[in-house]
Amino acid sequence: MLTDSVQSPKVLVSQPHKILTVDTLKALNTRSNAAGFVRFSVHLAVLGVSGFMWGNTSGWLKLAALLVYGIGLATMFCPTHECIHRTAFANAKVNNVVGWWAGLLSFYNSTFYRYYHKWHHRYTQIAGKDPELDDPKPENWTQYLWRISGIPWWRDKVLGHVKMALGNVEDCYYLPESSHADVIRSTRLQLGTYAAIGLAAAALGHPWFIVTYWLLPLAVGQPFLRFFLIAEHTGCSDDSNPLTNTRTTLTLWPVRFLMWNMPYHAEHHMYPSIPFHALPSAHQNLKEYLGQVDLGYVQVNRDIVAGLR
Repeated sequence: MLTDSVQSPKVLVSQPHKILTVDTLKALNTRSNAAGFVRFSVHLAVLGVSGFMWGNTSGWLKLAALLVYGIGLATMFCPTHECIHRTAFANAKVNNVVGWWAGLLSFYNSTFYRYYHKWHHRYTQIAGKDPELDDPKPENWTQYLWRISGIPWWRDKVLGHVKMALGNVEDCYYLPESSHADVIRSTRLQLGTYAAIGLAAAALGHPWFIVTYWLLPLAVGQPFLRFFLIAEHTGCSDDSNPLTNTRTTLTLWPVRFLMWNMPYHAEHHMYPSIPFHALPSAHQNLKEYLGQVDLGYVQVNRDIVAGLR
């Protein structure tokens, strides 16, 4: 496996969160409305340009535009992720608003995801507690391709949204009772927004608008997002050690940009208070301590596949 400075930790495994000094962490933790607005605006611009080209060109250029547009829609999950951590912007209300609308585009509900993801961070890689492990990791080629296809993601998202909109919070152990009303209300608003857009488009003579400009492109982009996200913890240690249970993937700038620096995932899990724009600097401070730093998503997925039955 290709790695970058994979060494034994220089601090006790029981103290990984003490690697950074208080002053260093304070500097890295500085949040910025400007950085958030610039990244989100450019991300929206990518969607605007590629979406326009998808609807107004032909041939290979149309297919290329669809690919970029689809990946851009799928990776709108990343600002949602940053916003639920309250690190995308310095202003909490802006995080709430942007996170919800980015979730609308990527088919995530930010209100629900905030609680779900909090448990994932609290119990990373701990079976029975980390909700991400409710979806078993692939053990063979069939399961790997099924996961990468995005089909199980669509199934879970549709069923999960409908279930939540109906007020069924059973089995959602990560949702405190005090959150139920907000999560249900937010999910109903999200589904209602989809319905309103679809009805308005149909009334204006574009009945296939939501399929053409959302469902189809998002379906095209999802396998790429699955390809990226499967690298975060698959093949890492099944314990609470943040130095080894999460992977950082060194990848190309366009991917880092659309992923809001989520490829620096080990750094994010060790210090989730660090905003996206400071994660590259955090990597420079932490890389020699990390047990899982790999070069490229293709290589990571090759290694994952090599370990399958």
